Parts: sequence; structure tokens; C-alpha cells
Amino acid sequence: MNTLQVANGTLHYAVYGTGPPVLLLHGGGLDGRMWDPQVPELAQTHCVVVPDARGHGHSSTPFAPFRHCDDVAVLIRHLDAGPAILIGLSMGAGTALDTALEHPDLVRGVVVVGAGTSEPDFEDPWVLDLLDTWRRTAAAGDAEGWIEAFMLFAAGPKRRLEDMDDDVVRHLRQMVTRTVANHVRPDAAAPEAVPDSWSRLAEIQVPVLALSGALDTPDNIRMAARAADSVTDGRTALIRGAAHYPNLEQPAAFNAELQAFLGSIPLRPV
Repeated sequence: MNTLQVANGTLHYAVYGTGPPVLLLHGGGLDGRMWDPQVPELAQTHCVVVPDARGHGHSSTPFAPFRHCDDVAVLIRHLDAGPAILIGLSMGAGTALDTALEHPDLVRGVVVVGAGTSEPDFEDPWVLDLLDTWRRTAAAGDAEGWIEAFMLFAAGPKRRLEDMDDDVVRHLRQMVTRTVANHVRPDAAAPEAVPDSWSRLAEIQVPVLALSGALDTPDNIRMAARAADSVTDGRTALIRGAAHYPNLEQPAAFNAELQAFLGSIPLRPV
């Protein structure tokens, strides 16, 4: 792991392979290890950069206002790796779109997975009930209850965790448990979103692919599709047999969609 100083903190990241740069931006509560099924294949043809977002993994816990997209911009400039393709899931999807809005010179393509911008628009009763459980368990300091509610997103509204592959469930639980143990503090700062992000999406001129697991919540599928529909060059695809983490549940199908998208984007001169 490498360490980079950012404003009021540190960002840890790993680099694999050589070639056109790709950044893999993980989901909230997790860390860069969620991309383990993608790194070996992508690194055969690309320089793959995998950061741990602040408040996750080996990166520092934030105690002052910050934006994930600004950390990504600092990292890309530090590596002289722009413009790069950003691939983000959930929280990472919002970060990818925010970066394309705020630092467009650093981005030549975006993949969002199971989410839209960093200003989510939830309306499904199943999701709203789950978010309420998160708030209640967090307020009560009930770490185990919070983790169990988090894990329900992995299965989605149509399945139970028991219906998923045990190794995937174990991998997710290990990551979120470490995040809670190492970074959840009463005085920790939450990341700031880019305001008016939905209305600004038409500013994005690079290709955007929206991938969703077919078993994910209707809200997440809807927001990903809305993101693709709001840009100049957007496209969508569904991954069957997966919910919020299709890269882990169906890595072969997910990787095939990624490779097709990456192959469709011409290189730009840096």
C-alpha cells in the first residue's frame, strides 16, 4: 500500500499493472478489497489504482470537512494519471460522478454501479425502513445491529443472506466490520456531496456506463439508469443473479461489461 497526504488526512492506495489508468472506487463501509475479482484481469491491460476512501480501510478517519471527489483528484494528479476512467460502486459511484463534474479534465469515462450521484433519492419502503434502522442503531451505539442492517443491502429486497454465496457474505462482513471498528467515531466528519449534482449531470461529456444488479433495490437501479440518461453519452446494463454488489456475485458477467466499455473509449492525449 502507498500513502498520500491529502487535506487533513491520508489516503492509502495500491497500483497494479501498466497502461491507461483506471481507478476503482469502493462502496461505503467497505474498502478496496471489494474489487479483488476485477483487479487481476484489468491489470493485464490497464494501470489499476485502488484507493481506500477516507474513513475506510487503511486511510485516515476524517475529522474535518472533505469531499471524496477532491481526494480522487489529488490522487490522479499525484500519479500523473489523468484523464482516467473511474469505476465506482454505491458511494464510489457518487464519487466518480462528482469527480467528473468538479474535475472534468481528469476523467475520460465513468462506470457507476448500483447508484447515481452523491445525493441519493430513496423512496422505496424497504430501503427507507432499512435506513431508519441504520439511524436507530447508530444513535444507540449498536455496532452489530448497524452491520446486520448494512448486510441486508447485499442480499437486496428479494432474497436473504442465506441465498448468497457464503464467501461473498464473509468478504463483505469482514470489510464492514473492520470499517466500523477502525473508523466509526462520534466526532468523525461525514463526506460532503457536490450540490445540485443531478441537475448538473448534463455537463458530463465523457461516456458513462450504469451497471446494476438485477436483484438490487428499485431505487438503486432507477438512480443508476437516471445517471446514464442524464449525460450526453450514457448506457445501461443489468447483471443477472446479483444485487448491490454484482462485481462480487457475478464477476465474470461484470468483468465482461467492463471490458466492453473500456474497449469502446478511445484514448485521449494527456
